[in-house]
Amino acid sequence: MPDRAPQPVDRQLPTDEARDLISLVRDIAQREIAPKAAEEEDAGRFPREVFTLLSESGLLGLPYDSEYGGGDQPYEVYLQVVEELAAVRLTVGLGVSVHTLASYALATYGSKQQQVEHLPAMLGGGLLGAYCLSEPASGSDAASLRTKAVRDGEDWVITGTKAWITHGGIADFYTVMARTGEDGPRGISAFLVPADAAGLSAAAPEKKMGMKGSPTAQVHFDGVRVGDERRIGEEGQGFAIALSALDSGRLGIAACAIGVAQAALDEAVTYATERRQFGKPIADFQGLRFMLADMATQIEAGRALYLAAARLRDAGRPFAKQAAMAKLHCTDTAMKVTTDAVQVLGGYGYTADFPAERYMREAKVLQIVEGTNQIQRMVIARHLAGPEGR
Repeated sequence: MPDRAPQPVDRQLPTDEARDLISLVRDIAQREIAPKAAEEEDAGRFPREVFTLLSESGLLGLPYDSEYGGGDQPYEVYLQVVEELAAVRLTVGLGVSVHTLASYALATYGSKQQQVEHLPAMLGGGLLGAYCLSEPASGSDAASLRTKAVRDGEDWVITGTKAWITHGGIADFYTVMARTGEDGPRGISAFLVPADAAGLSAAAPEKKMGMKGSPTAQVHFDGVRVGDERRIGEEGQGFAIALSALDSGRLGIAACAIGVAQAALDEAVTYATERRQFGKPIADFQGLRFMLADMATQIEAGRALYLAAARLRDAGRPFAKQAAMAKLHCTDTAMKVTTDAVQVLGGYGYTADFPAERYMREAKVLQIVEGTNQIQRMVIARHLAGPEGR
């Protein structure tokens, strides 16, 4: 029933340039990403050529300064690009978000000289980044990280292991948080480490239930030597940089979640309007119609929430609480909507012949990465009631 087929999201965009940008993204997504998404995810293949194309098209540095190869786009627009890409293949949408996260420290806290030297290649020169904060023994408690950077003349020598690193082993640069001083958050500094540095290596990628095309791996630093000119910000400022980056990164995860949820809803609507039982489309049964209505409402609410947080960020206003709310709500929505999409498709939803099961597997990780949803609730509660144990 063509008149009921899902239509592209009707976006409220601030400029004609932004509308042209979304059109470009949709064209690339349908032409270069969608045809191979299911096959490559099943095979665990990372689409590096897609990221090269995105870089050449100016889509890997959208929220950053055009002086250094960025796109000068507000987060309100950048996040909707991420959503469009994630709806077609989460490996790509999340990869763009992670690359943006990895570039954040240098773009925001780097010196003018550092930015001139490194940002053009990071934002539009075909490079791909990774963000190294978590470790095997410090995930949610990131301030307890043990990777060390020891001063040796004009250099720093980094030793330790980072865990759960998206793009681990394939990235061209790593933004690394390492301990340079006392225990706790004040003893952490940030470094920009090239992937070809001696002593840097990656373990075999983790075997995951979803997002098999996106490598997640431990990254080992065995006496990796970098010059002091690759330290970002002041000594001891690294944890503050990391948290600031995560506030923005959580909005990227929220946008990814809404993209996956939208794809699942579109699949469910298409199936429900075509599948006939008892002589009519199953979309004509009220119980199922209400499921679709609830799914669509949750998605619209999530989109409005992450865009409201993005607009606060674009206006230079505090947005950390709203970013945590957006990450929490949007990723929980993605899990609920994708589960419901599998239910709409019935037995077919449980097979790999349809993408609903892939969306459901992928949605789960979004409740975990860049701060579990339990951590988001802690962040929100602190904004409401102050720190625990006062």
